[in-house]
Amino acid sequence: MGDKAQTHHPGAAGRALTADRPASVRNVVLVGHSGAGKTTLVEALALTAGAVNRAGRVEDGGTVSDYDDIEHRQQRSVQLSLVPVESDGIKINLLDTPGYADFVGELRAGLRAADAALFVVSASDGVDGSTRMVWEECAAVGMPRAIVITHLEAARADFEEMTRICAEAFGGDDPDAVLPLYLPLHGPQGPDGHAPVTGLIGLLSQRLFDYSTGERKESEPGEDQLPGIAEARDRLIEGIIAESEDETLMDRYLGGEQVDVKTLVEDLERAVARGTFFPVLAAAPAADGGRQGLGTVELLELVTGGFPTPFEHPMPGVTTVDGERRELKACDTDGPLVAEVVKTSSDPYVGRISLVRVFSGTLRPDQPVHVSGHGLADRGHEDHDVDEKTGALSMAFGKQQRPVTHAVAGDLVCVAKLSRAETGDTLSAKDDPLLMEPWQMPDPLLPLAIQAHSKADEDKLSQGLGRLVAEDPTMRLEQNQDTHQVVLWCLGEAHADVALERLRSRYGVQVDVVPHRVSLRETFAHKAAGRGRHVKQSGGHGQFAICEIEVEPLPGGSGIEFVDKVVGGAVPRQFIPSVEKGVRAQAAKGVAAGYPLVDVRITLLDGKAHSVDSSDAAFQTAGALALREAAADTRIHLLEPVAEVSVLVGDDYVGAVMSDLSGRRGRVLGTEQVGSGRTLVRAEVPEFEIGRYAVDLRSISHGTARFSRSYARHEPMPPQIAERIREQAGENP
Repeated sequence: MGDKAQTHHPGAAGRALTADRPASVRNVVLVGHSGAGKTTLVEALALTAGAVNRAGRVEDGGTVSDYDDIEHRQQRSVQLSLVPVESDGIKINLLDTPGYADFVGELRAGLRAADAALFVVSASDGVDGSTRMVWEECAAVGMPRAIVITHLEAARADFEEMTRICAEAFGGDDPDAVLPLYLPLHGPQGPDGHAPVTGLIGLLSQRLFDYSTGERKESEPGEDQLPGIAEARDRLIEGIIAESEDETLMDRYLGGEQVDVKTLVEDLERAVARGTFFPVLAAAPAADGGRQGLGTVELLELVTGGFPTPFEHPMPGVTTVDGERRELKACDTDGPLVAEVVKTSSDPYVGRISLVRVFSGTLRPDQPVHVSGHGLADRGHEDHDVDEKTGALSMAFGKQQRPVTHAVAGDLVCVAKLSRAETGDTLSAKDDPLLMEPWQMPDPLLPLAIQAHSKADEDKLSQGLGRLVAEDPTMRLEQNQDTHQVVLWCLGEAHADVALERLRSRYGVQVDVVPHRVSLRETFAHKAAGRGRHVKQSGGHGQFAICEIEVEPLPGGSGIEFVDKVVGGAVPRQFIPSVEKGVRAQAAKGVAAGYPLVDVRITLLDGKAHSVDSSDAAFQTAGALALREAAADTRIHLLEPVAEVSVLVGDDYVGAVMSDLSGRRGRVLGTEQVGSGRTLVRAEVPEFEIGRYAVDLRSISHGTARFSRSYARHEPMPPQIAERIREQAGENP
């Protein structure tokens, strides 16, 4: 590329961008590890396209990305941000995603909303394992991708070496599918011996683009510069021709025929849009006072010319709310309305704002819509189908919302006042309600137990938590009935920190973090007998109930069985349910350390009653006393929950992961190879030992592993640990 005339719009900073047809939209997500320079690149592109002024701000104040107060305090992106710019008559929706692993849910939302991805790689840091994993996710669905190398100003930055690393990391079996379109032009060496990158040389156009002044200047390269690019140019041309639809082109080229640059550019753009060729580019912010950052014009050319239109994005699965499949034409502006909420946020003045990708139809302000949310009940999101009316439609520029009149299929837009819409919900016509298949969301596996700081906070806690999980489907809210704790399940410590900060600053709720408790159980180790005697006959109406029971252990998962073996009416028939009620109530409270009793058979053998003083309440009390006496005469096992854990990890870290699991009292069940260089390790581990496993595994595997967990069963806890738990229960009754 590099030979096209680009048209940018300096006035775009002062107006909202509206697309009237899907072909004039490009939706691009920026992906890369934390610190790679994604947000800086977005702002550089916005400056080049005229969406912001030279101070990097929109005309009415504020930056276009990382504008949230939490992002300012933490000095990193924590949420998905939309920055629309215009270039060459094309509206480009840039989706800036957080690079930190705790916010992978925001990344997945960005991937759902986009049609292509820019992988941002720092020349000083290289390619990390999590970025490779996202590349594989994109490859699995055929998403077109390009690579942008940043931080070329670093002393040890080497564009050619980093290009080789990217080809090795991303090229798979075909490293020639990952090739640079430009080579860096270096300025004079500084005192430290480092020669800064001041421009680019286009390999196809063989033109020189100088950015040293902050404004792009095009010229012919010197004769001494052309030999240096010949090898890279030949390799690029061969890589492009290999993807050409003209099967004769390679033979003609190898036979000495000169291929027209226009033909090469067209073949390159088709290969990029199909997701079979992945160009490498370089980018850097503009020089002081400049408007055009290094490589930003070239990058905008690639996005407008090579990245696919929304027409080429496969339509996600659509059904009726009853589950009946619906086949819809992709990106049909006149088709039935199908849009998806990819992000939800709250504004103190506007209220709830939903970032929506329109997949079919056209969305307008004040339009009646049906809001459907299904499939996330396990995360505290109840299934819902409600009718609402959209509020104003707008385009986001930092904290500013600029009104637009409509959003066509393929475009992204912010919608106000959808009070019931949550992230992942589908918007459709009231008279034709539809539901889109949800995108894959990571499971939150780090528990955060919280309680209201004060009575005033307690009154607001439920509403605050409800809004929090409505915005973030990667967070799960649990009201644990066994431990009576409110637990927020998060993706990691940073995710938890942001949740607490949002509760405090956005919803005015102060909470305290308390130790997370695991749901323990109790059971009898051996058969035991107990006698419950509840006799009070002094003054007033008396109480009289005596019952004798036998308790025996049952296999795990059996619950509590109650058996009546009373003969001769020793316990009148009307009071036998009372005994059962009493022993079950005592079992729920526990008999040793205050945890529910399970997996026992309680047999009522005998008892005594009084014709006047016996009552339902008396026999309930006697049943409870009998169970406590039986427990005092035998050993009580504490049962702890055991989880089945599956860890997908790179082969280099399998040994470390298995050793760590063993150190957590885990039993490795087996391993299996998954694809190239990955192993799935399956183990059973007590839940006591994996409360912080989401954090620890990231450290062990350098962020390259992920795991899932599911409840397997409860089993007896080792005696020394059980004794410690009992002592703690005695200290905190």
